[in-house]
Amino acid sequence: MNKKHRKALFFDKLSKVVIYFGGIATIVSVIAILFFIFSEALPLWFGAESEESLNLEYSNFNDSNTPVLIGLDEYKEVLFAVTNSGRIDFINLKKDSIIKSINIDGLKDEKVTAFSKTLSNNYIALGTDKGKVILFQIGFEVNFTENNIREIIPKYNFIDLVQIDSLQNSIQHLSFRLKSNNSYTVIAVNSNNNLLQYSFSKTTDFSGEEQIKIFTTKLDQLVDGKITSIELDNFCEKLMVGTFDGKLFYISVKDDDKPLLIQTIKPFDESVPITKLGYVIGDQSVIVGNSNGKLASYMRILDEKSDYGWKLVNPHNFKPHNSSVNSFSASSRNKTFITGDSKGNSYLHHLTSERTLLEFSGNDSGVKDISYSPKGDAVAILFNDLKIVLFEIDNPHPETSFKTLFGKVWYEGYAEPTFVWQSTGGTDDFEPKFSLIPLILGTLKGTLYAMLFAIPLALMGALYTSQFSHPSIKNFIKPTVEIMAALPSVVIGFIAGLWLAPLLEKIFVGVMLIFIITPIMIIIGLFLWNRLPEKIIHKLKSGSELIAIIPLIIIGFFIAQWLGPLVELYLLGGDYRIWISDVFNQQYDQRNSLVVGFAMGFAVIPIIFTICEDALSSVPSSLISASLALGASKWQTATRVVLPTASPGIFSAIMIGFGRAVGETMIVLMATGNTPILSFSPFNGMRTLSANIAVEIPEAPYGGTLYRILFLSATILFIFTFLINTVAEIVRQRLRKKYAEL
Repeated sequence: MNKKHRKALFFDKLSKVVIYFGGIATIVSVIAILFFIFSEALPLWFGAESEESLNLEYSNFNDSNTPVLIGLDEYKEVLFAVTNSGRIDFINLKKDSIIKSINIDGLKDEKVTAFSKTLSNNYIALGTDKGKVILFQIGFEVNFTENNIREIIPKYNFIDLVQIDSLQNSIQHLSFRLKSNNSYTVIAVNSNNNLLQYSFSKTTDFSGEEQIKIFTTKLDQLVDGKITSIELDNFCEKLMVGTFDGKLFYISVKDDDKPLLIQTIKPFDESVPITKLGYVIGDQSVIVGNSNGKLASYMRILDEKSDYGWKLVNPHNFKPHNSSVNSFSASSRNKTFITGDSKGNSYLHHLTSERTLLEFSGNDSGVKDISYSPKGDAVAILFNDLKIVLFEIDNPHPETSFKTLFGKVWYEGYAEPTFVWQSTGGTDDFEPKFSLIPLILGTLKGTLYAMLFAIPLALMGALYTSQFSHPSIKNFIKPTVEIMAALPSVVIGFIAGLWLAPLLEKIFVGVMLIFIITPIMIIIGLFLWNRLPEKIIHKLKSGSELIAIIPLIIIGFFIAQWLGPLVELYLLGGDYRIWISDVFNQQYDQRNSLVVGFAMGFAVIPIIFTICEDALSSVPSSLISASLALGASKWQTATRVVLPTASPGIFSAIMIGFGRAVGETMIVLMATGNTPILSFSPFNGMRTLSANIAVEIPEAPYGGTLYRILFLSATILFIFTFLINTVAEIVRQRLRKKYAEL
């Protein structure tokens, strides 16, 4: 073996080693990418966790008073307890000692019989056995010492003392909401079952004088039965009243002097007392609990049949308690809330996902009050035996479940359950909507319209180029089409969004007519070509008919554009958009699926064309010659011999183009309205999984729910393309085996 042969052998072995390890490295890299994106999405499926961190005996701090309500600061360092004698004790949870005690203004030898506290800012109302209502606020001032040690200073701010003549008896139920700094509403029920509304507002006129308006309104006539619970929303508009016989009354108190009974329902179809009502953040959904432990949410939706335009519906039901529901506390950050019962058990629920996330075991004395920490990372529970237990909570992704990601969910304000993607809103009380179904169907929709446009053109173009055109024409067409693949997708998307979409809107009818007129012009061209004298045809190059057909296609385009306005005027009522709306009940959007189909199809055509042309050109010439020798025409040979033989390569080309369309981001992002709607209509847009990742990832907090759902989207996209390619390879191998003997 000479030196030249040894060198060739060395490089041959080296190439094998490089290819071998390169293949392994590629496989390992793909697996590593899949593992990474899957591991980032995996925490979505982890449940919430809790741990008891503190157990206090309130009698150790104050053995002469009974606490009626409790609250926490945002750092979980200070707990306040309001007693039945009108005293506030601030307890340092780290040192197990009282920081400060304050006597509430306005209480003299009276006992607290009812209370109400707001979801945030610790606005509190206390009702007494003498019919008084004391309004105040508890706050916390945070300072840092020279040693950078955090110091929390409790604050007490007296707001008002309300004495209503009609409320001389003991107040049994109370709801207080502060509409603004100078406006609030108090709803109270006394021991005589009198339901009254007290509204206060203070305004300043143009002269600088203050004007005070006070409305005291009786609501007894609107409620039938003994009242067992009440709750008012933060807008001071929706009052919910529960009664002993299990009825729920929805009363509008938006107009202080004109309360209206909107609806009366029986939430659980049983005549047992409704024992607890509470609004979740946003004040759209009210939680209803009864003495049998049943728990459900109700919200109002628009109703044209109702006299007032609204009605209450029951979108969610939750895991029931084993005893009467008597306590409620909602999160000020998301749609979670906690309920407690008379046997000392408390549950953490999430409204949208309809899940019970945690169970806090207590004691048989029963829950007296619950305080959900402002950051949602702890809960303090006050039991009837005066024990206070603090639970630490780890609940990073309460919104996610299989149902919220892939099923229909009944969201607040919607008339029925549906699939919606809307990750963010303008306020903190927004209900995140994380359904991936619109994005998955949007991906399929964009791919479908792109492939409908690309496959016929690419495949027929490849068949013509490989089997019918002259080599000189082929040498011009193939490089030209392949150069199309070099165009950046962002440029295609830019042109499609800013130029093609407005143009298509103007000439839409004409463009649709092209798909009718162009085939007619091609048939006319072929008919005329076949009528040419044989002498002329023999002098022309094979495939030269394209030169004659192209001008006819151009003429057909102009004919279609000329006919478009006429067809729109006489057949479509003068405006095709109104006609589409009337006939198909669809809105025509400027950036729609047709624009995506043209633009993304343009990007996919070069890939499909090149691979198809190579596969068709690779068919052995002996098969073609044999077919022609047996008397078959060129068209018969191309369709019945060449196409089946090249079908494995053609199928691979289509699948590669499909994968290219599925993963496309910039064209879809720029050429559509990028709206995640659930529709296969060609007249509106969509949002795909890949485009959604590009749009949302800059705004997704690291490690947050949206962040991990985007990684779940990437995992779905990865698995989807992997399965498609796997199936495609299996089909390709079978086709190859089937036609290998030809």
